[in-house]
Amino acid sequence: MEKRRKRRYSKLLITTVLLMLLLCGTAVATEESGLNQLTTSSNVFFVLIGAVMILAMHGGFAFLELGSVRKKNQVNALNKILCEWAFSTLIYFLIGYPIARGISFLVPVDEMIADGGFEYVKFFLLLGFAACIPAIISGGVAERSKFWTNAIAGGIFVGFVYPVIEGATWGRFSAALTEPNGWLASNFGAGFHDFAGSVIVHATGGWLALPAIMLLGARLKRYEENAIKVSSIPFLALGSWTLIVGWFGFNVMSAGSIGNISGLVAINSLLAMVGGTLAALFISRNDAGFVHNGALAGLVAVCAGSDLYHPIAALVVGGVAGAIFVFLFVTETDKWKIDDVLGVWPLHGACGAWGGIAAGIFGLEALGGRGGVSFFSQLIVTTGIIIFALVASTLVYGVLKLTVGIRLGPHEELIGTDLSVHMIEANPEEAF
Repeated sequence: MEKRRKRRYSKLLITTVLLMLLLCGTAVATEESGLNQLTTSSNVFFVLIGAVMILAMHGGFAFLELGSVRKKNQVNALNKILCEWAFSTLIYFLIGYPIARGISFLVPVDEMIADGGFEYVKFFLLLGFAACIPAIISGGVAERSKFWTNAIAGGIFVGFVYPVIEGATWGRFSAALTEPNGWLASNFGAGFHDFAGSVIVHATGGWLALPAIMLLGARLKRYEENAIKVSSIPFLALGSWTLIVGWFGFNVMSAGSIGNISGLVAINSLLAMVGGTLAALFISRNDAGFVHNGALAGLVAVCAGSDLYHPIAALVVGGVAGAIFVFLFVTETDKWKIDDVLGVWPLHGACGAWGGIAAGIFGLEALGGRGGVSFFSQLIVTTGIIIFALVASTLVYGVLKLTVGIRLGPHEELIGTDLSVHMIEANPEEAF
């Protein structure tokens, strides 16, 4: 009897222990599943916030152009940026993103929401980068370009030209240029590094804009008399500030996930912006337009190496960029007679190229950086992207100029793009 009782107790004890182990295992599994879900959701939210901040930057592009053009072209400036965002979304969604990343969204929706829809918000974030290309060009060709032909050119760049550059550096066929065992790394010690797009986004946009600006020619009476001035410094400043704030999403959220976020990127972006502002302030003798664009020049330049620099180096990189912008904008518009309305070539093209090369200098451990970069790799890829952009833009705008034309007629330009294109003025009540 006693033996039976002991056996029953033993079985009960074993069963209880097994049940407790099972419950503990279930609890651990549930906890791990919850943590995984929290990580996934956090990454989706992190990237979404970055995407929204970059979307806001396009409002900055709009107001920067709005304040830099004459009142008769303000409606056109606002409409172009919003419409270009819309065109870019469709083209990048259907063509550009699949080329650059090898991912098509024309599949059942269940295939794309396995990780909380992360692939969708990642597209949203990267769309913001791609849509910068026509937004940058818009500022250079302002006040005299045809709306639809310029939109066609922008669509070609977003759908085909930019995705090739993105794919070769950030995307699906980037191994040769960026991987540790790629061709550049094998020959020069490190692959190409551009954390947030100094070269891939900004230099591409600026150098694509240059042939368009030159093929269009200067605005009417631009060099006959000093009658063309900006319309609103407050709007220009609003655009600059909007871009500055959004830029911290542009740079910091380039980490791609909350686990890779770095405060170094944020502080380097801040100091580069300050460096660009102060350099432009002193060199231009406190010219408001230069000061607000100098801040943007510093941010353009710091993108590439923002995850590598010591903050003092970021300040220097930004300061050099501010000086580059002031010097080249004056040289371009006054000496070379290239009518670049917003100075997009010196701001994005030249300062973006400087940022790419600077990453190979100030990113080195010898200069306080984190290392893992090569000056020659930075120089080679930066130069290659510049040449590719110049050739592509010359072909696209050259063909459009020979076929459908890229410039408004003299009368349309004289009365302004607001009336000739949109048939309304920025302040309709003032017309009565």
